[in-house]
Amino acid sequence: MLKIGKRVADNLSRRRINEIVSSRGIAISAAAEKKDSHGFSLPQMPPFDYIPQPYDGPLLEEILQKRKQYLCPSMFYFYEKPLNIVEGKMQYLFDENGRRYLDAFGGIVTVSCGHCHPDVIDAIVKQTKLLQHTTTIYLHHAIVEFAEALAEKFPGNLKAVFFTNSGTESNELATMMARLYTGNHDMISVRNSYHGSSALTMGMTAQSKWKYNVAQSGVHHAINPHPYRGVFGSDGAKYANDVQDLIDFGTSGRVAGFIAEPIQGVGGAVEMAPGYLQPVYESVRKAGGVCISDEVQTGFGRLGSHYWGFETQNVIPDIVTMAKGIGNGLPLGAVVTTPEIAKVLTQRSHFNTFGGNPVCSAGGHAVLKVLEKEKRQEHCAAVGAHLINRLRELQEKYEVIGDVRGRGLMIGVEMVTDRTSKTPAQVETAVIFEKMKDMGVLVGKGGMYGNVFRIKPPMCFTKEDSDFLVDVMDLALSQL
Repeated sequence: MLKIGKRVADNLSRRRINEIVSSRGIAISAAAEKKDSHGFSLPQMPPFDYIPQPYDGPLLEEILQKRKQYLCPSMFYFYEKPLNIVEGKMQYLFDENGRRYLDAFGGIVTVSCGHCHPDVIDAIVKQTKLLQHTTTIYLHHAIVEFAEALAEKFPGNLKAVFFTNSGTESNELATMMARLYTGNHDMISVRNSYHGSSALTMGMTAQSKWKYNVAQSGVHHAINPHPYRGVFGSDGAKYANDVQDLIDFGTSGRVAGFIAEPIQGVGGAVEMAPGYLQPVYESVRKAGGVCISDEVQTGFGRLGSHYWGFETQNVIPDIVTMAKGIGNGLPLGAVVTTPEIAKVLTQRSHFNTFGGNPVCSAGGHAVLKVLEKEKRQEHCAAVGAHLINRLRELQEKYEVIGDVRGRGLMIGVEMVTDRTSKTPAQVETAVIFEKMKDMGVLVGKGGMYGNVFRIKPPMCFTKEDSDFLVDVMDLALSQL
């Protein structure tokens, strides 16, 4: 008989204990097929050879109470009953009771290699023990080695790297560089986009629920080239004409730049209509501007078909911004541009205390190595194609699924009450969202109306995980 201590038993769900016992080759006669409250057989999560540590920290209710007492009330959480997540390993998360969840959102598209990937952790710990922090006023090998490895991932003359702490900061710096380099002020972004929450990047963001009523000047928002909801369907050239119109009628004829996500993240995994960026880049450059690709969610091979999102449109931007997946959870971002554009920052002193920190640089470099060693781009292509096909089978089965879209492991499933009017199915989405969590699958939500499931898991996600996710979504949909 397997002996499990009282503290362990108290903090492990019965299902988790069954998994532990099963993994050690011990049969439990009392184990039965799991069913939900309606009597439906529950899909079984793929086996995973890992036992979480016993948790004896504060429990959910205490943490929730202190969060409400001490943290800013703007910090929202998912689910009617939030989760107290205490441990993560690769594509899985564990709550305070030791229950395992399939993480299909990756810390909001941030965990690229997998939770607590050993190679990344080893690099972070090794560097932390040697030198945790200086700044760029001193030399250190970690930052230059990381910058060199990152620059090698880009085409053309995109070779000058400036490290930041977040995607918001990266987009803010890129915009300032565009304005300094061109001598122009007006920026163009795309409706339904999200570029950050600072005063400047909020101006380029184009969803009202992410914007406060504060001054946001000098930004024009182009029609969203949305193949599913857009006025021109998948005709990228017609959407591109709107950018030229904005330049002609909304500006002096001269602009600082254009910024866009190749696939909108917060906006609901919306890929630009084909053929959009090439004419847009031509119009912007003709007007004296530079072109910025926001790769905060789309970069590092997640799309499968390409390493960077801009490559899907056969363009090369002047500035590329990134964060999230670059650090696998570290507070790390970067701006990559040409040496000529980067030189504008030498007009004054520009400095970042934590950008290029030795620990973050070592961790970020390890991320690049893991993604290369484990061939994660190719993996995302194969697993993503399998998952999208399975989700489209569900779309044929359920009218409430209006659209399945995306590339690799950046996927959106849009829910509608009517496929003709495309009315957002907000209530249905919320119900399914909760049901999937109860069955062990964590996904994100996005889009202007919160009716798009965002499926963007760690890049170690497998076909077996994909099947489990789809089976869970199928069961949840069947209960609507």
